Amino acid sequence: MAFLTDRKRAVGMGSAKSGTEHHWSMKKSSVALLILIPFFVFTFGSALGGTYEEVIEYYSHPFPAIIAALTLAVGFKHFNDGAQVMIEDYVHGTAEKYAIIAVTVLSYGLAATGIFAIARLAI
Repeated sequence: MAFLTDRKRAVGMGSAKSGTEHHWSMKKSSVALLILIPFFVFTFGSALGGTYEEVIEYYSHPFPAIIAALTLAVGFKHFNDGAQVMIEDYVHGTAEKYAIIAVTVLSYGLAATGIFAIARLAI
């Protein structure tokens, strides 16, 4: 084994052929969050400290509701991609598949719940 070259050790290990796509997906969601988070902080910050009726009235306007929904959707997609990479690195075997499915269901479920709540406030 000591006489094998690096190339010979790597032959047969294969490639997932999705690393570049995943990398660009993470980069795009990072840039989107870089833009959305300040908008969310400024729109959400002005609603903080208000009464329930004031918050409902504030989120009945389209701009704050859209910013909050986009932030939730992109944030949970980014979380899902990052958690999937972490699971792929540290969990192996059947547990890896179950963990990826669980994280995906959790992140999309929480995003859907949050967007539904914002839609209820906006309507």
